[in-house]
This record gives sequence, structure tokens and C-alpha cells, in this order.
Amino acid sequence: MTRAGAPRVVTFGELLLRLSPPDEERLLASPELLTFWGGAEANVAVGLSHLGVRCDYVTRVPANPIGDAGIDALRHEGVGTEWIQRGGERMGLYFVEPGRDLRTMRVVYDRAGSAFARLDPASLDWSAVLAGAEHFHASGITPALGEGPAAALADAVARARAQGTPVSLDLNYREALWRGRDPQPVIEPLASR
Repeated sequence: MTRAGAPRVVTFGELLLRLSPPDEERLLASPELLTFWGGAEANVAVGLSHLGVRCDYVTRVPANPIGDAGIDALRHEGVGTEWIQRGGERMGLYFVEPGRDLRTMRVVYDRAGSAFARLDPASLDWSAVLAGAEHFHASGITPALGEGPAAALADAVARARAQGTPVSLDLNYREALWRGRDPQPVIEPLASR
């Protein structure tokens, strides 16, 4: 539970629905899939909330029962959801086939065209979102998801820096999401001060 007057952190990124077979079953050989909510920045928000830090999460999810469930899961963990936008038609998904170790684990992303990938950067008022924030956190995954998320992240970082709010950026490179594009020209300006 967050404490009144606790520092406020804002995180920004895509909330994802993870689907995995139980135990060490193969992804498409199992008759069942277990669901989990995740995403790098959502995980940071939940972790901070568990430590008593007030944390607001900024993302975009579809206005449907799946988006509702994602928001409810964040609220249940104590994460602020005031700045979550609703729109688009689908939730970003990823499928994880567990392995005995990280090398044998298989991850398949299904994020193209998600509500977050189609985010309009002009729809976010970063001055309002970041008002009173003591820290802003994002990851290098976000700009890989499309021009809208990349522009929104650049706007957020610029606004945070302009108001003196510290910024952390987990570079978190996912080759499959960049699809042969060079991330350096996008990430370097975000990572440099």
C-alpha cells in the first residue's frame, strides 16, 4: 500500500497480456494457457508500489473487457491508473514457452497494431502527467513499437528533463521488435542528457 506523501514515480510503456502453457509444456501442444499481466514498465510500477512508492502508469489499452481486466490488475497492485488511455482494438500479447533455463525459453510477440502501438503522441499532456512527479521511468522497448510510442516517449523525456525530473531508461533491447531497424538513432537521444 502506498503511503500518503510518498514520492511519486511515473512509468510509461505497453501493458501486455502474457499467455503461457503450464509447467514445461510446449506452447501449441498444450490444451491450456495461463494468463499473466506484464510489461517492463508495468512490472516496475507494481514493484515500486509494493515498496510503498506512489506510482502512476501511463499506457493505452483497448476499451473492452481485456483492457478492463488489465487496469483492474494494476489497481489491485496499488498502481495509479488515472493516465491510462482507452482506445484501439487489441491488447498487446506475448506467448512464453517455459524452458529449463533462460536459453531454452521461447518468447513470441503479438504486438503489431495493438492499442499502445497506435498511440497518438498528441493525446498525452505530459505537463499534467508529470506534475509533481519525482521520477520518470521508461524502457527502450517503447520506441520499438511504432512512431506514436517513440514520439510520445521523446516528448515525455523532454518534458521531464525540462522540469528537472530525473529520468531512467532501461535500454531493454528486443531484437524481434526492431525488425531490422537500427535503434541507435532513436535510443541515443533518449539516453543522453
